[in-house]
Amino acid sequence: MKTFNRKGDRGETSLLYNTRVPKSDPHCEAYGTIDEAVATLGLARVLSRKERVQHVLLRAQKDLFILASELAAPMEEYGRFAGEYPVITAQKVQELEDGIDELEREVEMPREFIIPGDSTGSAAIHMARAIVRRAERRVVNLEQNGQLPNGELLKYLNRLADLLFVLACYEDKGSRL
Repeated sequence: MKTFNRKGDRGETSLLYNTRVPKSDPHCEAYGTIDEAVATLGLARVLSRKERVQHVLLRAQKDLFILASELAAPMEEYGRFAGEYPVITAQKVQELEDGIDELEREVEMPREFIIPGDSTGSAAIHMARAIVRRAERRVVNLEQNGQLPNGELLKYLNRLADLLFVLACYEDKGSRL
């Protein structure tokens, strides 16, 4: 398979099922921001010093691939998509909540705002968190315009950003300046 096909040279791309849209379409903005988050989570994963953190970040990357594919499904084809591919469910949101609860029992959470940068690993996790928040805002835009068939996506992104905050604190556990 070739890397390029020139079909996007005029500013259009395809959603799933060959639905053509401008590259500035809100769906493209949303799943493009998810792609940024996935890449940044990968950076955070290789910079992390803790195997547990690496495992959580990899799981989040895999979940975000699912989430991005949902965002690439046109509204009129979402039922078909959900019948053919995995989707983000309430169970995935619950898994994030459980992870937050577990980590909060193991690390003292700061009582004030923090400035990221105590370690390269936690700084990268904070960068990923900020990108996930941006993705969340892009998905809110879809929801406000009636273009989000699965409300669990917003919940997932919200919880993931929370988990990443706690995870960054856990990464720095024992090394806070």
